[in-house]
Amino acid sequence: MPEGPEIRRAADQVEKALVSFPVHELSFAFPHLQEYEEMFAGAHVKRVDTKGKAMLIRFDNGYTIYSHNQLYGKWYVRSAYHYPKTNRQLRLAIHNEKKSALLYSASDIEVLRDEEVDAHPFISKVGPDILSEDVTTLQLLERMKSKRFYKRKWTSLLLDQAFVAGIGNYLRSEILFVAGIHPDLRPVDCTEEQLQKAASAIIELTKRSYETGGITNDVALANKLKEKGLTRAKYRHWVFNREGQACRIDGTEIIKIVAASRRCYYCPTCQPKRG
Repeated sequence: MPEGPEIRRAADQVEKALVSFPVHELSFAFPHLQEYEEMFAGAHVKRVDTKGKAMLIRFDNGYTIYSHNQLYGKWYVRSAYHYPKTNRQLRLAIHNEKKSALLYSASDIEVLRDEEVDAHPFISKVGPDILSEDVTTLQLLERMKSKRFYKRKWTSLLLDQAFVAGIGNYLRSEILFVAGIHPDLRPVDCTEEQLQKAASAIIELTKRSYETGGITNDVALANKLKEKGLTRAKYRHWVFNREGQACRIDGTEIIKIVAASRRCYYCPTCQPKRG
């Protein structure tokens, strides 16, 4: 499943393709949405927002198209009416005179009035979005220490979109590594220094991944490894997907576990099991 940084990058591409020209044609694959198609002809896209893994395409006619890529959804931006060669099913197509924005495979698509967006079941429950809101480390610290979250194990908490929007599996492992937090710990088990590091890592790694197209490793180190001929998969992360390889800090072997039904990676030396 794409995480918040990937959705924000896709939103940037969709926004760039659509904002300059009025909609020439818009079509939905789902019959219950097709009654809205004519309403969007001639409308202008004002902007494309994200809330975690959800995308909100806002039009000047008072309506917003909500979509969530879930596991298989994928956006393509192409020249007008040029479709990619793919076995995916087209779910939403938005065309103007220059470009087409095409959403394939996603099943969670809705048309909402602007005033209905905040009450949407997903939007109303999701936590702060690092890439679309001005989120501070202090705000994140307050959330970590709240009764709602402070006794939740980190491995489940970081995947809970109600805590922070847009964090997924690779960001979870990377945040815990940079903060020096063992996967078995909870916020209540951590020192103030660890909580501070976790708050900073949530913001910094989410933004870094967005800006670099998915790199969460130190950018300077990643560039050095790239210059040595390593593939992107080898230099992209600190610990994620690096089971059995040496920690980039102290050489300890990276361990893989399953937590919250998903794979998680950590360094037992950099992330000791103590508060």
